[in-house]
Amino acid sequence: MPLNFPVKEFPQFLPREEADYIPFSMAQLPNVLQLLSVPIDSPNARAMEATLHECEVTPIPGEIKHCATSLESMLDFVRRVMGSWANPNVLTTTVHPTMSTALTQNYSVLRVSKEIYAPKWVACHPLPYPYLTFFCHFTENTKIFKVLLGGENGHKVESAAVCHNTSGWDPNHIIFRELGLNYGSTSVCHFLAKYHLVWVPSPTTASI
Repeated sequence: MPLNFPVKEFPQFLPREEADYIPFSMAQLPNVLQLLSVPIDSPNARAMEATLHECEVTPIPGEIKHCATSLESMLDFVRRVMGSWANPNVLTTTVHPTMSTALTQNYSVLRVSKEIYAPKWVACHPLPYPYLTFFCHFTENTKIFKVLLGGENGHKVESAAVCHNTSGWDPNHIIFRELGLNYGSTSVCHFLAKYHLVWVPSPTTASI
């Protein structure tokens, strides 16, 4: 299947005390733009607005969500979802050898792990913002795998893959139109790009 694993640069996390000092809400966006010297009509300002909208939109049924603006905030959410007893282990996507530019090419599935048994897990996706910010969430009825992919140019990608039960999704979700699916008729699976994280309890039962 044709896939592209984007090569992007992201800013660093702020220390928690600095991140917590800066308001993080749509209502405070004008003040934040001024504080961070971001022009109000700039592409960066529009990206920040989109990020705040995604962070404030109502969760779908069965979803727990949080936007983490510091590493400590992310780990607190991970432990809140998985339990304070959990020893979190992180899964991510790696490319061998490392590619300096992203290529869209055909990949073949070489190997799929057993389903990673994780009754509670957290996926975290980086969002555009002046400092590193992740959208983290847990959704029910989801399965996690590690998949080994082989590209036409010889690159191999070890990717985390997530399969969602779509029965609780918005019937007008764009994915149904894009894939020609009926609402709630099947699961939808996707690979995670680099720098996207899946936190699961350690140790996991999956290996590739």
